[in-house]
Amino acid sequence: MRNHEVAAAQAYVRLLEATRAVLADPAEAPLYMPLLASPIEEADEALRSAGLSGNEDRLFALVRALHPSLSGSGR
Repeated sequence: MRNHEVAAAQAYVRLLEATRAVLADPAEAPLYMPLLASPIEEADEALRSAGLSGNEDRLFALVRALHPSLSGSGR
């Protein structure tokens, strides 16, 4: 796994965690949605840098390798 790929997978995980936090309280979500702009921008740039834009299969494989708990098997 290359450094750019690791950075992209980590940026995706940060975006996922931020999104989950924003959506945890649907009544407050509209207030906090603008806070996702920075993690979205970071993830987009990291995916482009790693050549993973549009290659979700590879991205999700990297995420599973780094964070097996996010694979869904433990839920």
